[in-house]
Amino acid sequence: MEQQWGGHSMVAPLKRVLVYPPAPASEAVSWQEFGYLRPMNHKQAVEEHAALRRLLSGEGVEVISGEIDNARLQDAIFPFDPVITTNAGAILCRMGKELREPEVDLAEQTMTELGIPIIGRIEAPGTVEGGDCLWIDELTLAAGETYRTNAEGIRQLGVLLKQQGVTVLRVGLPYWHGPAECLHLLSLISMVDEKLAVVYLPLLEVAFVEFLRERGVQLVEIPDNEFSTQGCNVLALSPGRCLLLKENPETARRLEAAGCEVLFYTGDEISHNRTGGPTCLTRPILRAV
Repeated sequence: MEQQWGGHSMVAPLKRVLVYPPAPASEAVSWQEFGYLRPMNHKQAVEEHAALRRLLSGEGVEVISGEIDNARLQDAIFPFDPVITTNAGAILCRMGKELREPEVDLAEQTMTELGIPIIGRIEAPGTVEGGDCLWIDELTLAAGETYRTNAEGIRQLGVLLKQQGVTVLRVGLPYWHGPAECLHLLSLISMVDEKLAVVYLPLLEVAFVEFLRERGVQLVEIPDNEFSTQGCNVLALSPGRCLLLKENPETARRLEAAGCEVLFYTGDEISHNRTGGPTCLTRPILRAV
């Protein structure tokens, strides 16, 4: 039987993906506590998420819809963060945002239901969030050290992935607006082809930029005014075919000039209000290498 999970890549053809439609809000849930920009509009979120699922299905991706059964798990709409899928199975993360820690249990339950073995987990005091993890190639994973992912978590991740011959490269990130605002590595870079990345250079570590250039990775820079609209958060559906928020026309133009095909989606509620782009909204289960 063909394996139903794996793919150490951000760009190989996306075959199976896990998503979680938004959970209804309740009076016990504070949008300010979650750091959202405004009160949640559940009806709009449901409509936008359904449109995203239709788009992915139309691209030939098998979309697996999980269920969030706890209104306190509003951020569970972003399944990229609590679990990392590898060729050998899943690694459960330990979230740097305390409100999100229960999402790891939900991820473990879902992985088990999908028949994906759990090969390890990040233990305290380590923290790792998927949004800080970027596959450069099949044997190299970049891990951002941020307020959500710490040095001990990166060390543990390196130990777990070493068994598959993978090297974990630590990438330092700036303070930016501090611990109250999420700045993941994937806020600053997305791979869109094997040797092509979209980046926001002003906030990237010099050593990491030089590492990418030494590897022959071409960098497509986003404009300053599209950083706040998540121009760097791009989901590759296959090499050179990518999905981004519609508010980033100049980023799209630059990607197209670099040979990419660009698809847009609407995420006023599921992305902009909750500050998570198309990569965050999806957890690739299988990429065909």
